[in-house]
Amino acid sequence: MADPDQADPPTPRRQTIALIDDDRNILTSVTIALQAEGFGTRVYTDGESALKALLDNPPDLAICDIKMPRMDGLEMLRRLRETSALPVIMLTSKDEETDEALGLALGADDYIAKPFSQRLLVARIRAILRRAEPPRGEAGEDAPALAPLRRGRLEMDPSRHQVTWDGRPVSLTVTEFLILEALAARPGVIRSRNQLMDAAYDDDIFVDDRTIDSHIKRLRRKFRAVDGEFGAIETLYGAGYSFTDG
Repeated sequence: MADPDQADPPTPRRQTIALIDDDRNILTSVTIALQAEGFGTRVYTDGESALKALLDNPPDLAICDIKMPRMDGLEMLRRLRETSALPVIMLTSKDEETDEALGLALGADDYIAKPFSQRLLVARIRAILRRAEPPRGEAGEDAPALAPLRRGRLEMDPSRHQVTWDGRPVSLTVTEFLILEALAARPGVIRSRNQLMDAAYDDDIFVDDRTIDSHIKRLRRKFRAVDGEFGAIETLYGAGYSFTDG
């Protein structure tokens, strides 16, 4: 007989994905695929209505097309990033490299070109969500809080996904946080683009050098917004990047 004092284990929270696209065929097919994988979904057909919903009731991750009526995906992302670090995957046309680079510069966590494999999309979603989750113990309990990383004027709190520079908060996406953490962990040590890819992306996610460069530019821009003299992330041409806490 079950012990009446024994509490049932908590039911895992269902993660929710927001889909933003004016192509209803894509909305329908991706919704079916995500729900089959256990995700909850919300759908929006334009960036303007989606932006308000994402800010008022944030999902766990958003997938956003670039070409949409009323407000395109890039403008929606730009406005979203003013106040939110919600993980975002951008959908782009196959040959729109400029859009991909701009989306990453605006703070997208990843991009995927149309037409795309739904299996690949699900893999990228899971990879980003894993990076966004705090560490868990084997029994599902919270692991001990990770110690903050302090390097000069930089402070990073991995447990809370919080970053400050000289005491002022800087809002980073999950990918940006992981890249900065890899650089700041060993000040002065050159990290190649491949090493930064390994730190920020799972093995089943392919990105190229341009993706890392775009994230670095976005990091610098965010820190210079709070400190116009920020120069702690250095470029070593042909080698990679390093962080100096001097």
